[in-house]
Formats: sequence, C-alpha cells, structure tokens
Amino acid sequence: MRTLTTLAAGAAVLLTLAACGDKADKPAAKPAGASSGQRSAPWAAGSSTVFPFASRVAENSARTSGGSAAKIESLGTGGGIKLFCGGAGSGFPDIANASRQMKKSEFEQCAANGVGDIIELKIGYDGVVVATAKTGAGFDLSLEQLFRALAADLPSGSGFAPNKAATWADVAPGLPTTRIQVYGPPPTSGTRDAFVELAMDAGAAKVPELKALKESDEDAFKTRAGTIRTGAWIDSGENDNAIIGTLTKTPGAVGVFGYSFLDNSRDQVKAISIGGVQPTIATIADGSYPLSRSLFIYVKKSNLDVTPGLKAYVTDFLSDAASGKGGYLQDRGLIPLTDAERAAQKKALADLAPMAAPAK
Repeated sequence: MRTLTTLAAGAAVLLTLAACGDKADKPAAKPAGASSGQRSAPWAAGSSTVFPFASRVAENSARTSGGSAAKIESLGTGGGIKLFCGGAGSGFPDIANASRQMKKSEFEQCAANGVGDIIELKIGYDGVVVATAKTGAGFDLSLEQLFRALAADLPSGSGFAPNKAATWADVAPGLPTTRIQVYGPPPTSGTRDAFVELAMDAGAAKVPELKALKESDEDAFKTRAGTIRTGAWIDSGENDNAIIGTLTKTPGAVGVFGYSFLDNSRDQVKAISIGGVQPTIATIADGSYPLSRSLFIYVKKSNLDVTPGLKAYVTDFLSDAASGKGGYLQDRGLIPLTDAERAAQKKALADLAPMAAPAK
C-alpha cells in the first residue's frame, strides 16, 4: 500500500514540475488586440479624398527607400478612424487619413482602446466640389439655395414641413428645370461631413427661422440643418470616381466630391460655382471658395520607431517635394499649405507632439 502511495505521490511531483517547465518555456498569452507579429510596412486607412495622395507618397517612399510600399485603404474618414482607434497592435492601422478633424468621441474611443499619444498632421487643403457633366447646364448656387434643395424639412408656418422642391427651378427662379438629383458620399465619409458643415449648416443659417433656432437651440439647429432628404441625395459609396462616371451617364445630375477628382476629370465634369466662386487652387487656399476644408493624417506615436518605414513615409508626406508648392501631390489636386503652416507641421512631427483632446 505504501509503495502505491509513494509512486502516486512521485508521479504528482513529476507532473507538477513538468507543468512548471511548460509555463517557463511558453510566453504569456497576449491580450486581445495585441500584435501577433510586426508588419513589414506602414498601414494607413481612411478618407477617399486623401487616398490618392497617400497612395502616391507610398509609391515614392518605397521607391526611394527600397522598402515595402505602405498599405493604403479607402474606407472613408469615419471608417478609417474607427479602425485606427480599435487598438494599438499590428492588427490596426498606423495612420488614419481624414478629410476633417478627429472628433472628441473618436479621440475618447482611441483612449479607451489603449491608443494614446496621437500626432495630428495637416497635409494640405481641399475643396468640396458640386459638379455636373461637362455637357450639362452650368449654374451658380448660393449656400441657402443648396440647403433648400437638399434639406429634409423646411420652415412652414410656425413649424417645419417636408421639402417638396422637385427641380432646381423650384428652389429659385433662374435655376435649371432639371430634377434635383445629387450623387454624393455616405455618412461615413469625411467629404459628407464637410459638406454638411460647410454647405448645409452654413446655408441653413441664412434662413431666418433656422438662424433663430441656432441662437436658441444649437443641437436642434444641427439636426435640422444636417438632415439631408433621401431621393434628392443618393448615397454613392466612397469611390468618387464612380460618382463622376454616374454624372456622365445621367443628364442633369449633380455630384459632390473632392477637388482633386474634379481636377483630374475636367474632360468629363465641370464645377458649379458656389456664391459666384469657382473652386480653384487659389480660391481654396485663400478660403474664398465657401466649401474649402483641411486634410489630415493621424499617426500613432508609439509606432513610429516600430513599424518599418513609417517614420520615413510620414516625413515624405510633409516634404517640400511631395506636399509643398509645386510638389508632386499638387499635380494630383492637393492644395498646399502656406510655407509657415507646413513648417509648423514639420515641427510637430520632429517634436513628436501628441494632439490635445478635441473640444467637440
């Protein structure tokens, strides 16, 4: 009996030692979202407007460095930031491309998922273009007319009623009699966000009843101004080139997309002026074109010395040869920052200065 007991005890000791040995030899399990292996090249995701610029820099940076080209994905600004903020491991992008600034809620989501010390870099300017086929009727729209054409509801009596305007001429005499049919990006797009802010909000503020609402209830104003009616606006995905193709096949239709796509498709489409101003490099840079906006990239500071080629890629993006005046990105439609602005962005990268939490 003693022999059997001794053997059992000895076996238990051996099993315990073996288990301890296994634990010593095996690394601790990685938490969810952690890197399962470092990538060999940078990964950027986000804005369809920034996509062609980011892709061009990726090509150039890989060619000059001899390394692997960065992976660039066009998911829309909201989709790109959401993925970027998903975690700090290699399963998430190093960079979020954005055609608007990061929102407070997005910044907080990043922090909740362990993504801290984000570097915000402005790379240039762009204009949100309202355009039609080159063979279509050219016209000018005020911000108020643009709002009245696309708003879901308009002031009526002491309240609001569904927008009944069927043609542009219903909005204002002298505009085309063609049906209001606007092809544009979905809600996940930074271009859509910019259009709502620069066109819809600004246009609504020109309407006396909505101006009064803005002064009394900012949130209610934002809801009224930013609700675009379906049917008049057709969500057309994140591919701005597809919108341009639709305009050439749909007489009288109007499209909303970034200036760079207009600049590269002037043989197919033409811009509708806003407030009497055409979108050009000069009018976007000086802000006289009403639908002008800034473009950004957001970079994880912790990844700069970890992801191969990331620091070189971001440095190339801010170089004079790329985003400076006369740089190769200007040929693709990027409106350059002023010399002083670009110097400030270069300093932010050199100092590795994390952004502060957005106000809203």
